[in-house]
Amino acid sequence: MPNPLRAGLIGLGAMGRNHARVLSQLDGVELVAVVDRLYSGPPPSGVPLMNTVQDLVEIGVDYAVIACPTALHEEVGVTLAEAGIPALIEKPIAHSVESARALVDAFESRELLAAVGHIERYNPALQNLRSRLGAGELGDVYQVATRRQGPFPSRISDVGVVIDLASHDIDLAAWITGAEYTSVSARTARRSGREHEDMVVAVGELDDGTVVSHMVNWLSPFKERFTIVSGERGAFVADTLTADLTFHANGAVSTQWETVRNFRGVAEGDVTRFAIAKPEPLVVEHGRFRDAVCGADPDIVTLREASRVVEVCAAVLQSADSGTTVTTRHH
Repeated sequence: MPNPLRAGLIGLGAMGRNHARVLSQLDGVELVAVVDRLYSGPPPSGVPLMNTVQDLVEIGVDYAVIACPTALHEEVGVTLAEAGIPALIEKPIAHSVESARALVDAFESRELLAAVGHIERYNPALQNLRSRLGAGELGDVYQVATRRQGPFPSRISDVGVVIDLASHDIDLAAWITGAEYTSVSARTARRSGREHEDMVVAVGELDDGTVVSHMVNWLSPFKERFTIVSGERGAFVADTLTADLTFHANGAVSTQWETVRNFRGVAEGDVTRFAIAKPEPLVVEHGRFRDAVCGADPDIVTLREASRVVEVCAAVLQSADSGTTVTTRHH
């Protein structure tokens, strides 16, 4: 048996504790240390607790997971890159376009492996949906509409809902369609008394002509996470809370009831709920990065892809501030 990979973790917040749980159970990996100078609870799985990233560098690790607050990602990531340590960075990659690009440069200039944890890409419903779109089951794609709302998370204080939550939907819309954002128009609101926005509604267009819309907030007493992809042959509905995927087909049967028929562009067809395997997305994400560290073909979210998400998020905020449609740049 080869020796397990030595992994380190930076950050023991809500998401960091989930990373610690998965790393402690992941085949071929040993969690050897955690960095969090503010954490006062018991160390996960009895793993040593350290105060600085440099302490982690000095004991030697094969890779590290960055799960500290988003505003610290650049500083921590550059330190790891300078030490030659591959990193899995929790999403979003950074809180600003400049920080995201600095991280891209730090790792790419050293030809060092790094990935970003856009975990929705590993949601079974979206994985299955993307495969079906790729196989042409929907025909031409017309629209991607997402709804992501729930109660305010007190753990988030350094960024608003656009960077923290809408970044999921911006990434997945581009990923499942294989297209790039070309423009966005958005409105935001601040209703919870915090510095950052807690609600956003955004519409946009992709370079293949697909129309996208995102409704995201921290102001709802219930949780929902839906992705609806409409196209030539019907619509897919992915519920990423339950990892369920349903297909609503365009039907060939006309509606006889005139008042209803007048409001329908297509006839209603069959509805199919797919039975799909549901592995935990975070476990899949970690397994893919472990395999990439071991030299397998990387099935990961690259820093450039994640940096692009931050660029689009910045355009969303710019649009909301200016009240105009913003063209999204692509580098």
